[in-house]
Amino acid sequence: MRAVTQRPDSLTTTLHQHIAQAIAAEGGWLGFDRFMALALYTPGLGYYANDSTKFGAMPESGSDFVTAPEMTPLFGQTLAMQVGQALEQTSTSEVWEFGAGSGALALQLLDALGDQVQRYTIVDLSGSLRARQQAKLVAHAHKLRWVDALPDKFSGVVVGNEVLDAMPVQLLARHGGQHGGVWHERGVVVAEDGRFAWADRPTDLRPPVDIEGPQDYLTEIHAQGEGFMRMLADRLARGAAFLLDYGFGESEYYHPQRHMGTVMCHQGHLADGDPLVAVGLKDITAHVNFTAMALAAQDAGLNVLGYTTQAHFLINCGLLPKMERLPQEQRATAAKLIMEHEMGELFKVLAVGAGEAWEPVGFVHGDRSHRL
Repeated sequence: MRAVTQRPDSLTTTLHQHIAQAIAAEGGWLGFDRFMALALYTPGLGYYANDSTKFGAMPESGSDFVTAPEMTPLFGQTLAMQVGQALEQTSTSEVWEFGAGSGALALQLLDALGDQVQRYTIVDLSGSLRARQQAKLVAHAHKLRWVDALPDKFSGVVVGNEVLDAMPVQLLARHGGQHGGVWHERGVVVAEDGRFAWADRPTDLRPPVDIEGPQDYLTEIHAQGEGFMRMLADRLARGAAFLLDYGFGESEYYHPQRHMGTVMCHQGHLADGDPLVAVGLKDITAHVNFTAMALAAQDAGLNVLGYTTQAHFLINCGLLPKMERLPQEQRATAAKLIMEHEMGELFKVLAVGAGEAWEPVGFVHGDRSHRL
């Protein structure tokens, strides 16, 4: 009897059925934030909870996208300058990393910081990624632990690279112009052919600023990301957090010309704008509204210590002398971290802290906190 091989689409079929049941249980309509959460985090099935490769420099590896620590170890080595200063400034010795991916950033930080880090805690919901991280970080096993939630109170330096963009967002769509236009929340239904489809419902929800202009307008609001910042404020007794991601301040995020929203999917190093197909097989992200994140943290009691572009941040932390010592090909790769048309301008860094305010080295030049 011949063995039965699982079809490649069996994972997405099973996840599709799971989400369809959730839609039915909610009366036939599910807000996009709930859909995104199920697509990414359903145990064993969601994109971040299944065994697909995800992180890697080349599509031939089966990966879907590359993050800065996979591009070059200089990213983590340079970030370590800032983390080390923060550990010293806050008299702490523990790093907490959210969403540690392949473990590349953890390895770079642990190698660079040495005895400054007595314990390195990874907060990660993905069991499959945890196994990969353990294998990569075996040399530092005595310092490591994994948790799936923060304790009620903790101290240390928090690092989150491309974490906020993977937090579910609500979609708001305005039909009609600024005057007389009606705002809807965009959700997901199951169409007659069994596929997922968009469906809009009138809502009292609004973006944080008025959107000018006559055009239809699609955008996001970030309740889960803001909730994450409030949780940090509630539980971080002493320390600081550094969050690196792609996004904008509020005025740029909700610019009248940005009328298509920012939700994007990544699969096989290609980007597309349709999160309703190949569910579970591709990443779903949205750009970060850094003003909302900073205000949520500040309103909950944290200090905003700095906000700037990734280029300014890494140069302030000493990237350029490190690049000069590299061979030409590696130097060209590392330059993508700071080039304006690559990661340098679109990626931002937000720092918040508990306790007395202080000036982190990464924001000495080019701080944009006043523009949030």
